Amino acid sequence: MTLESLTAATQLLQKHGFTRLAASEVPVDPDSEQATGWLIDELSKAPYQAAKPTLFDRASKAVSDWLASLTIGEGTGIPTVVSIVLIALIAIAIIAAITVYGLPRLNRKSHHDDVLFGDADGRTAAQLRSAAEQAAARGDLASAISDMFRSIARGLSERTLVSMTPGTTAHGFAVQAAQVLPQHAQELASSADTFDLVRYMRKPATHDQYEQLRMLESRVRAATPDLVEATS
Repeated sequence: MTLESLTAATQLLQKHGFTRLAASEVPVDPDSEQATGWLIDELSKAPYQAAKPTLFDRASKAVSDWLASLTIGEGTGIPTVVSIVLIALIAIAIIAAITVYGLPRLNRKSHHDDVLFGDADGRTAAQLRSAAEQAAARGDLASAISDMFRSIARGLSERTLVSMTPGTTAHGFAVQAAQVLPQHAQELASSADTFDLVRYMRKPATHDQYEQLRMLESRVRAATPDLVEATS
């Protein structure tokens, strides 16, 4: 029994117990054993039991005392601990989000990225280049030219040097690309003509046309863009 509960019990005993004892004409000078018995009997009654702290009260006080005892550096208890816990939780949430979803706008493809010259095509520049080479090897030059030109466009789009939208045409792309690669402006315009003739006008494709596109793709992929010219 704590000092607080003993004090409360004594006060209640003085208020209720001694009055009843006097009314019952019990001895007013009990010995030690009698006094102890009276006190235990009195404290077992409802008013005193109701005044005892509950299990929840004791648990809450224990947690509060533990938190109040925590300090970090010059911190003074709960505010410092709560701030650090919140910061840690936010940091964990951010790391988890990056782990699951990746960095914003780096590993997420927009809907526009899946459309190339009016057709649904989500292949990368490398995949398009490989498909063109395979088509050329089996003699399908029309597909080879189409995929090689698309590889050039997708490659510059992946490097964020051009902006490809569903409505971007072959010549529209060539104009954009010429702004960052002015040394290849003429070849880009010529390759757009070839792409339109073979892809849309169904003109016969030649091996020379494919080879010109293949070499242009290689040079464009290795070229350093002229960003000053593009922004002027």
